[in-house]
Amino acid sequence: MAKAPFESKIFEVEKLNLDNHEEWVVRGGRHLFDKLPTALDGIKQIGVIGWGSQGPAQAQNLRDSLEGTDIKVVVGLREGSDSWAKAEAAGFTEANGTLAEMFKVVAESDLVMLLIADAAQVALHEQIFEKMRPGTTLGLSHGFLHVYLETVGKDFPDNINVVAVCPKGMGPSVRRLYEQGREVDGAGINSSFAVYRDLDGKSTDRALGWAVGIGSPYTFFTTLRSECVSDIFGERAILLGAVHGIIEALYRRFIELGDDPDKAFIRACESLSGPLAKKISSGGMKSVYDEFEGDAKRTFEDSYCATYPSALNLCNEIYEEVASGNEVRSVVLSTERLKKFPMTEVDGSRMWQVGEKVRAGRAEREVEIDPLTAGVFCATMMAQVDLLEERGHPWSEIVNESVIEAVDSLIPYMHSRGVAYMVDNCSTTARLGTRKWGPRFESTITQIVLPLLDGTGGRDEELLEKFRQHPVHDVLAEVGQYRPPVDISVS
Repeated sequence: MAKAPFESKIFEVEKLNLDNHEEWVVRGGRHLFDKLPTALDGIKQIGVIGWGSQGPAQAQNLRDSLEGTDIKVVVGLREGSDSWAKAEAAGFTEANGTLAEMFKVVAESDLVMLLIADAAQVALHEQIFEKMRPGTTLGLSHGFLHVYLETVGKDFPDNINVVAVCPKGMGPSVRRLYEQGREVDGAGINSSFAVYRDLDGKSTDRALGWAVGIGSPYTFFTTLRSECVSDIFGERAILLGAVHGIIEALYRRFIELGDDPDKAFIRACESLSGPLAKKISSGGMKSVYDEFEGDAKRTFEDSYCATYPSALNLCNEIYEEVASGNEVRSVVLSTERLKKFPMTEVDGSRMWQVGEKVRAGRAEREVEIDPLTAGVFCATMMAQVDLLEERGHPWSEIVNESVIEAVDSLIPYMHSRGVAYMVDNCSTTARLGTRKWGPRFESTITQIVLPLLDGTGGRDEELLEKFRQHPVHDVLAEVGQYRPPVDISVS
């Protein structure tokens, strides 16, 4: 039997067999909170730097999980920042010693969780490294800084530990499911973790303790680079950018076919964000296909075949831009530009105005899965799965980044409050990527996929059989046993 790539002295490590590949996972749960002081041995103060998407959730979750221990959670922010009052409203204050100037917190903390924006990490990393004491631990929730350092021929200081815990969902999801976990043990957002540098042999358990402390029901092993590339790629593809582009393109398609705006929105968006996402969450993409019969199944098959090749081609382009460092450099270069030209609203189109009215009357409406929408969406999701599998990513990372995070964490927010809430509660990196690549997916569907459907359709029986027999269906069924025990409540 292959040996796990990590060992824990505190938590049980379980083996998964995913399409004949062995992977390992650690279960979380509130019953493990009493192990956190042991797992975080040597950590007296955790400094949470930043109050963006992840900062509020992780700071509050860790504070709650470590209540009654000697470990203090302190938030570090720029003095006078807009976030200062928000942190105070969440109970972090100067008076109780849990809120202070950013660099002061960095210098005094044993575990520095760097949760500021990716571009800000790049701008400030040298100052942060200088303030960290030798032997302390730098904690990341994204591998962005690592990939940036690679592109400029640099590395983290060799006198600090470096670990990552990366929740598979945006910050509000991390907090919301943790709160639901007060009633249902194990409710939370799954995470991946990585250990980049371990000076004292304790970094693995510190990282796992961090993951358990923020409420992750299951934590999967990865590497900093693999996590970063799959994450930045995924949010530009099916997680955010692609789903936005798909909905915009299909809305106009249904209008062209004679639907009124309300019906077009229901078929393009409500169908996707409601019953389609729920069906994939509970049974995978194959269960969507198996539900259709007759003409509806034919429509799914035709739209799947028409979409998959173009979606795969665009996914390859995005992946190469991310893996090469181009997308990372683009985010860094945006910093000064955004000060002068802030990002515009992502929901400014007519379709999203229609959507507000449609959502307001949702309670009286029964929505079915539209087979055309389902075929386009599942083909794009499968293209991402195949691309990541071909590039050597582990199956647990593939299905978490391509399926589970989409249908269990992100899309429920779009269903409840619209695309802007889903996208703009994510990182600046994700927000930029959605705006850059979403229109490319929209254009691809409009200019390539839909003309194919109007012509020969591009039907490919071999491609359909590959879909029906795809190993991801069994992998999802296995990894699905490791999803949170409750659905996220976004009300």
